[in-house]
Amino acid sequence: MKLIIAYIKPERLNDVKQALYEAQIFNMSVTNVVGSGRQRGFSETYRGVEQEVNLIKKVRLEIGVNDNFVEAAKAAIVKGARTGQIGDGVLFVLPVEESMRIRTGEAGPPAMG
Repeated sequence: MKLIIAYIKPERLNDVKQALYEAQIFNMSVTNVVGSGRQRGFSETYRGVEQEVNLIKKVRLEIGVNDNFVEAAKAAIVKGARTGQIGDGVLFVLPVEESMRIRTGEAGPPAMG
């Protein structure tokens, strides 16, 4: 079992969701976040005053999958999020020691779905 965490551009969320659905991956959590990466923000002028924006709006996806869905999930996220421009995002794959479905008490891979 793995936990996939991906940070993507907010405008790419629908494309990523569609790609995940096509890969038969439906379980996900989505959070709006701000942060900085390699792009380190940008400068803009607002009412004649130059401001530096260090924290960029991103969307964080968390997806718990069984081992046989890891590659499909990664490919779907990349397919939906990639624009070829800086700031497309990043994803992490972490091991999951244990999972449990609260409603049924199922544990392990069956709880991941």
